[in-house]
Amino acid sequence: MVNVICMKWGTKYGADYVNRLHNMVQRHLSLPNRFVCLTDDATGIQSGIETFPIPEMPIALSGPERGWKKLLTFSATLYDLQGETLFLDVDLIITGSLDDFFKPVGDVFVIREWKSRHGLGNTSVYRFKIGTHPEVLDNFARNFDTIRQQFRHEQAYLCDFLTQKGALHFWDATWVRSFKRHCMHYFPKSLFVAPQLPADTRILIFHGHPLPDEAIVGKTGKWYRFARPAKWIAEYWK
Repeated sequence: MVNVICMKWGTKYGADYVNRLHNMVQRHLSLPNRFVCLTDDATGIQSGIETFPIPEMPIALSGPERGWKKLLTFSATLYDLQGETLFLDVDLIITGSLDDFFKPVGDVFVIREWKSRHGLGNTSVYRFKIGTHPEVLDNFARNFDTIRQQFRHEQAYLCDFLTQKGALHFWDATWVRSFKRHCMHYFPKSLFVAPQLPADTRILIFHGHPLPDEAIVGKTGKWYRFARPAKWIAEYWK
């Protein structure tokens, strides 16, 4: 039995994102699994998905939203969950088998970040074992004021901390791709050719805009970043 966890808080993403993610996981993961959503509002989340309240942060957060709550997955205990766990952001799509994400030998696996200014790794997809690194959260609580000045967001802190522990590993570069970086085209090619899915992609992440529903219709959120509709996304995002 393995775990797949996501988190949803606030109003940016609705229950439909969680439901779609669950559906995609069940289509692409053959291993027996528990699918869990940690959330502040379980309204609309479909049956078959286990929901738990997001645990309380050990300190009072302040300032811009930086994803710090994701660090709660590294608590010493997390409800009754045990064993190998794959964390997935709710705004990604799954395009291939997830089984291989549980096979590499190592401690914590993350995406290798594509731009160094964002830190070592991207935590849209990470694998860890429940309860093995409570020091991640303990250190964060003790040194929050320093950490938030040194690191822009949760993933930069987490990856730096785990690297110092010798616990950080990276996925095969072809498994997890960025829609913005690997599917979209630069001008003027973007005027004529729709975004394309790279071969052997298992997971496609969407950071910033466009989100999956926007990419399907070709809405990018930036006037200077044109993209034709990527209608193929609808085949996976359901």
